[in-house]
Amino acid sequence: MKTSLSFSLFRVTLSISFAILISLSYAQNQSETKGSWNCHLGKMHHKNTVDDKSINTPAHSFNVLKYTFDIDLYHCYASPYPNSFHGSVIVRFQVDTMLNKIKLNAVNSSLVIDSVRYSGVSFTQTNDTLFINLNRTYNAGEDTAVKIYYHHLNVVDGAFYTGNGFAYTDVEPEKARYWFPCWDKPSDKALTDLTAKVPGNVLFGSNGSLVDSVKTGDTIFYHWKSRDPMATYLMVMTSKVNYDLDVLEWPLPSNPSIKIPVRYYYNAGEDPSTSKNVILDMMTFYSTTFCEYPFEKAGFCSLDSQFIWGGMENQTLVSFCRGCWGESLTAHEFAHHWFGDMITCGTWADIFLNEGFATYSEALWDEHKYGAAQYKSDIDYDANYYLSNNTGWAIYNPSWAVTTPNINDLFNYAITYCKGAGVLHMFRYTVGDSLFFASLKDYASDTANFKLKNAVIPDFKTKMNQTCAQNLDWFFDEWLDQPNHPVYANTYSYSNIGGGFWTVNFLASQVQTNAGFFQMPIQLKINFTDGTDTVVKFMNNQNNQLFQVTFNKQPNGLTFDPDDNVVLKEGTTTVGISEVGEAAPSVLLYQNVPNPAADNTIIGFVLPSDCSVRISIFDVFGKLVSVELDKNLNAGKHEITFNTATLSKGIYYYSLEAGQQRLVKKMVVL
Repeated sequence: MKTSLSFSLFRVTLSISFAILISLSYAQNQSETKGSWNCHLGKMHHKNTVDDKSINTPAHSFNVLKYTFDIDLYHCYASPYPNSFHGSVIVRFQVDTMLNKIKLNAVNSSLVIDSVRYSGVSFTQTNDTLFINLNRTYNAGEDTAVKIYYHHLNVVDGAFYTGNGFAYTDVEPEKARYWFPCWDKPSDKALTDLTAKVPGNVLFGSNGSLVDSVKTGDTIFYHWKSRDPMATYLMVMTSKVNYDLDVLEWPLPSNPSIKIPVRYYYNAGEDPSTSKNVILDMMTFYSTTFCEYPFEKAGFCSLDSQFIWGGMENQTLVSFCRGCWGESLTAHEFAHHWFGDMITCGTWADIFLNEGFATYSEALWDEHKYGAAQYKSDIDYDANYYLSNNTGWAIYNPSWAVTTPNINDLFNYAITYCKGAGVLHMFRYTVGDSLFFASLKDYASDTANFKLKNAVIPDFKTKMNQTCAQNLDWFFDEWLDQPNHPVYANTYSYSNIGGGFWTVNFLASQVQTNAGFFQMPIQLKINFTDGTDTVVKFMNNQNNQLFQVTFNKQPNGLTFDPDDNVVLKEGTTTVGISEVGEAAPSVLLYQNVPNPAADNTIIGFVLPSDCSVRISIFDVFGKLVSVELDKNLNAGKHEITFNTATLSKGIYYYSLEAGQQRLVKKMVVL
């Protein structure tokens, strides 16, 4: 039984190659201007990674609600710029299962636990784990708190940095445990309330809103408090002697009387104007495209030479490398405020929901500001970088949810960033702009499941299916769960079948050996000798699938995927299958009349001999809509009347299966 939808194409002597590979050196040079590349480098420069022993901890038995800090950094800003400080943190948590002790992350090579108060009565610290015995057994649903006094040793740990008047943190993926005791997993989001003691000439920033800054003599106490919960890797302290500070205001669209502050901290001699000139428009664009900006402030700060490259999307206070005020980096890191901060990956296996989305958002911003050509240039660059540097692993690796990978794998530029962006472009191509942007908005606005919460890829798939009202598991399974990409070896031909009609035959074939078959809607652009052209689209849902289309004029050129929408691919399209369509040259399928059709249309066809005939109607994705005829007919000319009033308006295809031949034409329903 035939299950493929056949479309017609033509015969050409031209071989088409559509995988444009670029050298690694070219890719790196070009990508240095991209925000995603700088973000990647910013996260790759860490020398220390999380020890394997800290990963496979037992199932979490409590949920942290809030971290309340009191940090004394006063002595960190003068030579010799020690990395040591004293502090305390109150960890308020809700019990999920009955317990009488808790386990937190606190790396003993950086943090020394001095004492534990409140409901904590005793503690032990081993490697990166702090065990606290509670004062009693707590039942599920109860909440309590422990107050931990600790100090940070004078060590360089790749999490807390000092030097030249700076003191700041940078901790993705799991290095918050180097500067305070915490449950250091992205799934446990909590509020923050932080008070820091610094010298009077220091500007100090952190997450959320500035509650107050109280100056006493030569000392300032800064008090920052977050309105919304965040993952520990997004919690930040950033400060410097004699920082410059500019503050912009963005009127909240839903209530313009509320002005969201946008704070720019920068070094003397720097010019943040490139970022400042676009940020207010960017806030409006992302708010319109995704959902209204969700936080109480936005902020950006440039650091020193220890933060070598790129940026880090700390919630409401982005870190940039010194002088890195570019538009692309701003677009990438700011997009993280929706995808990464507002909706945070549930595990590190779900990093696509952070970096793939932020990288794709760069292209969306360029489309908004510079047009479709610049958008496509961004996507093509990402695709070509991936094709040149593919590591051969899938975007979604479930084992990463259990064992946090090293940063070289987690922040692999080709897979996590570039392939992730390419997948979102192909999702847009597959479902169309209307459903694509509706799905982004529904995802970002879903307060019940995602907004200001966590997301995992399986739940993201479910959300896309719901918004698009179709099962798209096939798409996400092959592009996220499966490694690599299709390698096409397509062939085509065209035949003069007489009476002024020509048949184009196209055989869609994939030959990759490192992955399964990739189902995708694909397009073919057919040129004709009269200077015109047409584009047909069909669902390629099996390998070595034959498509045929008949035209009443002579074709003389064919382009597979003319707009390069299946961007993650390699291969060739060459002349071949010349015998297809020549066995029964007098089978004809006419264009329906009228076309476009509002109520009824007539489909005509000619049979060279008695045979079984089946006429089927398909939607644009190749889904069978109806079977209008299925019977044996005599040789000769035939017509059927099809009632199009039962269909929604749009583009459809009707196929004629007659004996061993199959022909397809497009019709438009008004």
